[in-house]
Amino acid sequence: MLEYSKRTNTLEQSAYKYSLQDVKEPNLYRDLFPYDSIPKVPFNHRHVPMHVADEIWITDTTFRDGQQARSPFTVKQILDLYDMLHRLGGPKGLIRQTEFFLYTKKDREAVMKCKERGYRFPEVTSWIRATNSDFQLVKDMGLEETGILVSCSDYHIFKKLKISRKQALDKYLSIVKRALDFGIRPRCHLEDITRADFYGFVVPFVNELMELSKESGIPIKIRACDTLGYGVSYPGVALPRSVPGIIYGLRHYARVPSELLEWHGHNDFYKVVTNAACAWLYGASAVNCSMLGIGERTGNCPLEAMVIEYASLRGTTDGMDLTVITEIAEYFEKEVGYKIPPQTPFVGKNFNCTRAGIHADGLLKDEEIYNIFDTQKILNRPVTVAVDSHSGLAGLAHWFNSYFGLKGEETIDKKDEVIVKMKELVDKQYAEGRTTSISGQELEEMLKTVNPQYYETLMAKKESLLKKP
Repeated sequence: MLEYSKRTNTLEQSAYKYSLQDVKEPNLYRDLFPYDSIPKVPFNHRHVPMHVADEIWITDTTFRDGQQARSPFTVKQILDLYDMLHRLGGPKGLIRQTEFFLYTKKDREAVMKCKERGYRFPEVTSWIRATNSDFQLVKDMGLEETGILVSCSDYHIFKKLKISRKQALDKYLSIVKRALDFGIRPRCHLEDITRADFYGFVVPFVNELMELSKESGIPIKIRACDTLGYGVSYPGVALPRSVPGIIYGLRHYARVPSELLEWHGHNDFYKVVTNAACAWLYGASAVNCSMLGIGERTGNCPLEAMVIEYASLRGTTDGMDLTVITEIAEYFEKEVGYKIPPQTPFVGKNFNCTRAGIHADGLLKDEEIYNIFDTQKILNRPVTVAVDSHSGLAGLAHWFNSYFGLKGEETIDKKDEVIVKMKELVDKQYAEGRTTSISGQELEEMLKTVNPQYYETLMAKKESLLKKP
């Protein structure tokens, strides 16, 4: 049959309706996932069109999936981080939602404290089991939306739940209907979608969900969960691993509007950021992330990465305050006790730090040569240079000017006598067998040795800078 599509403004052929394939044996895609060797990436060379939604945004799972990978946050920590999410997302609420467990007294207290802030964004949502008592918790907490687990691969249906596809579909639909009876917006977490039979289970199931949504008048969200990070964004990759194919298929065959479509990925194969961006490009409005990428195993998509990605794709931050990214990183280190790997982009202490002398020489002339963008302006993170055996005179001079806040005519050149003498002391340490970089305090002592008067002047200047609000 032919029908007119408002999405493409063309006549489209929709002669085939995908029906549930209630197979007797699970389809485990053993040719793709042999388990005793690296998973294979299949290509069918089919390409689907990009379709970026009118609006794209970020949702947060730091206090749900993120918290499954570490010691629980305190209520105060959750509230502080929630405040930062609100500020980072800006007035347009580009960090649209954040999700919580509701099972403990502490969980519920954190939810209430966050709700008391009265922020429109990020909206506080939950994740529950499919029980009446859990649905009642959502109602009691005054939440309008909750996530519900609806595992969709045969690995989960046959091996974990030990039921048939038909039984799984019926079970899931009854769960969703229960949420609708409570007046709660369901967010269906299609767990393990990158190993699922897309046309034999996923599309027929989601078609049923969209019918329920239409009948009830309550939006039902679809979260496509790349539970083990198997998703691939390459052009022409075949299902079930194709991120473009999954997003296009959910939109085109299951008729899920972009604003109800969300991607949730894991980083098992280092593809989590690219896959999330790909989901945006092919029609999902939302990508689900966690601060610093914390989460099970290799973690979720880093929220800060998608904030930067949003600005890259849209050409604007749309009011987001990116300096909050640095505050979040500092808070995790100082208040939460979480050690961020130093090379982590945007948040690691060395992400905009160079050690190579030739690079430092470039930075000294113009930091744009070796810095990805104005990290001082955008992230409130000035570019830095670490001093070690490879830093050279230029590296030491750059450290010196940055450390003491010297600008304009105050800056000193790499050929300055102070730098030359300090470099001699640095070289002496490495000649004696030192292997680690040299700390700021040690370099201060070297300056004190080579020029005590200049040291006193600069330390007084540094102290006055620190006292400024």
